[in-house]
Amino acid sequence: MADGSQKPRGKVTIRHVAEDAGVSTAAVSKVMRNAYGVSDGLRAKVLKSIDTLGYRPSTAARGMRGRTYTIGVLLLEMSNPFLAQVVDGLQAALKDSGYKLLIGVGRSQATIERDLVDSMIDMQIDGVVLVAPRLSGEKLAPYARQIPLAVVGHHEPSSTAFDTVNSDDAAGARLAVEALVAKGHRDICMVSHPSLNPKTDVGATREAGYRRAMEDLGLGDMIRVWYNEGSTGRGDGPLEGVLDLSPRPTAAFVWSDLDGVDLLGAARKRGLRVPEDLALVSYDNNAMARLPMVDLSSVDQHGEEIGCRAAAALLSRLEGRREARHDVVTPHLVLRSSC
Repeated sequence: MADGSQKPRGKVTIRHVAEDAGVSTAAVSKVMRNAYGVSDGLRAKVLKSIDTLGYRPSTAARGMRGRTYTIGVLLLEMSNPFLAQVVDGLQAALKDSGYKLLIGVGRSQATIERDLVDSMIDMQIDGVVLVAPRLSGEKLAPYARQIPLAVVGHHEPSSTAFDTVNSDDAAGARLAVEALVAKGHRDICMVSHPSLNPKTDVGATREAGYRRAMEDLGLGDMIRVWYNEGSTGRGDGPLEGVLDLSPRPTAAFVWSDLDGVDLLGAARKRGLRVPEDLALVSYDNNAMARLPMVDLSSVDQHGEEIGCRAAAALLSRLEGRREARHDVVTPHLVLRSSC
């Protein structure tokens, strides 16, 4: 310790830190809040004492004083690499803010999502980022009256209760269709998933973009959508059923890389050449799509930027902003050998 005394027995408190650093408890609190006007010298002195004493602030006590400096993140699942990109963006944006992330996984079930959000509110978390929630906007609005919400993967620009941050999914779908048409394709099928919230889900928004692009390019009579049963259990059938369509499409726009990689594998197992027999473009541009053995053309929705913007939205809400903000990130298409 700074004065050579012994480390205190029992739980270390903010008072112990203040005594060890030779400052007031208010000064320690300012350093922990990353408050404006704290000098580098004071910060270094307090952080050294915190490290020496192993001080951990009480979340409950901080909540009673107004903030816990924690933000909850509710993910749909853990297997989708795009979600990891969003979390990376959140962490980068919050790095110097003093806030920490607590992550929950909804497992694609609205009841679990509700329980997790309720728990986060009970824990006095300061704000919540929901990524691809199964909860509808109607269900989210009451929560937004209790805690600031930033919602990713949910298109509801009319909402006044919470903020949203999304890829321009309709524009991304158009990029995919236009690229396939430029390669000479007309029979372009879309692989989507059954939507729980048709007006707000990203899959439904991408489907609307696909339909509009096909119509605008004079291919309205060629529109076909295959709903992958594996996504929710209420689709047209297993993903490889796309390859049994008659006539089989010469190209497919797949709503996500997860299904895109699976369809690519199914096509190769049947001896189909990609892109000669079946050209593919999917959405997300995740790490799997970029693998040399996969080399899947994909729409990049910039997951880290989406995460950064979601964090910025929450922070500005916490600083007093009241009006809803609905950010849209412009995607771009990365062409690879599958197209």
